[in-house]
Amino acid sequence: MSNLEIGVWSFPILLLLIFIRVPIGLSMLVAGVVGSFFIDGSFWMIFAKLKNETYSTFSSYSLTIVPLFLLMGQFARLGGMSQALFKAAETWLGHKKGGIAMAAIGACAGFGAICGSSLATAATMGQVALPELKRYGYSNALATGTLAAGGTLGILIPPSFVLVIFAILTEQNIAKLFVAALIPGILAAVGYIIAISIYVRVYPESAGSRDRAPYSERFAALVSVWPVLAIFLTVVGGIYLGIFTPTEGAAVGAAGTGFIALINGGLNLKMMKDSILSTASSTGMIFFIILGATVYNGFLALSQVPQEAAAWVVLQGFNPWMILTIILVLYMVLGCFMDSLSMILLTIPIFFPIVSALDYGLSPEEFAIWFGILVLIVVEVGLITPPVGMNLFIINSMSKNTSLTETFKGVLPFLTSDLVRTVILVLFPSITLVLMRILYY
Repeated sequence: MSNLEIGVWSFPILLLLIFIRVPIGLSMLVAGVVGSFFIDGSFWMIFAKLKNETYSTFSSYSLTIVPLFLLMGQFARLGGMSQALFKAAETWLGHKKGGIAMAAIGACAGFGAICGSSLATAATMGQVALPELKRYGYSNALATGTLAAGGTLGILIPPSFVLVIFAILTEQNIAKLFVAALIPGILAAVGYIIAISIYVRVYPESAGSRDRAPYSERFAALVSVWPVLAIFLTVVGGIYLGIFTPTEGAAVGAAGTGFIALINGGLNLKMMKDSILSTASSTGMIFFIILGATVYNGFLALSQVPQEAAAWVVLQGFNPWMILTIILVLYMVLGCFMDSLSMILLTIPIFFPIVSALDYGLSPEEFAIWFGILVLIVVEVGLITPPVGMNLFIINSMSKNTSLTETFKGVLPFLTSDLVRTVILVLFPSITLVLMRILYY
């Protein structure tokens, strides 16, 4: 069996391991080690490579951003920022038809700007907004669908540690990726609000409303969200303006959110310990997945699968846009079964060389950044795609007496919005790249 055939056979074996519930990091590590043995024929050589890969991977300065952003999310939750965001949005929008659901989307977008995790955003905002949505007569379908979709904003609106991993894999500038993600993230939030507006007009019984809040209450609630705005402007603005690196920005953000949580009374010695332990646990899980992906991707490089696949696609003369569409649809499907980080670590080393060899009328850097944002978007769409989107199950488990069928129905308007937005961003790359071009070119 040739090296190329060994590489190709590794895919179904890897998927089988994942299907039988072997952790994905371990699955990729086993597939990489065994595959490398069949190519090299020496376990001692493999162990030597594993030692070197472990050190070179985890000594990367860029990866230090991951635990810092995770810690920032922990402190933001303890500091009551999610409640303040939702309260402020609710006082301004709650009196409108569907306004409380719109407020939940706005709060998810704001929390995503300091959290960076879709699942954490969905779970946190579900605890805050779901009781209010139910109290004001929102249907189970609209309430759960809104929060499941809103959770996806957590990883798209910068800062996002998944974008950091994509930048490392493709050797791109992290700050430029953060800049490029901002407009698509805002478009996602606006699209969801439009979807709610249309939905409540088609099904007026699905949403209630609250009394119009006086302007004194509105401005008081608005003042209460200054910590979120301050953290976002300091971290993201500092990165955009080159005042500090993304890693330094993450450290500043973690310190800032920790200080705010402390003065708000949400952070004591016990909560600090719990936050650090939770961050360490999540970081360990993420780093193990990264190690498994690194070993597996090293094996794929030995087998020449990415290079041969890219060369084959170029020789076939396929339309570049057809190839891009197939890859994005595949990501959307895989997003139903796998978390975004695992999927990107597993597939980018294969797909990126293929699409990079094709002509999309962009410079190599602009294409890499545009492609990364598109991948992030469709991966997140997978999180709310029935029947197995993970965000749907998280929110549904928090809403008693709500069937999965209701949640599936409630998320369909948001899926439609996502598909329309994806098509627009594919057809018009300048929408994604315009802010980066203004700031860096």
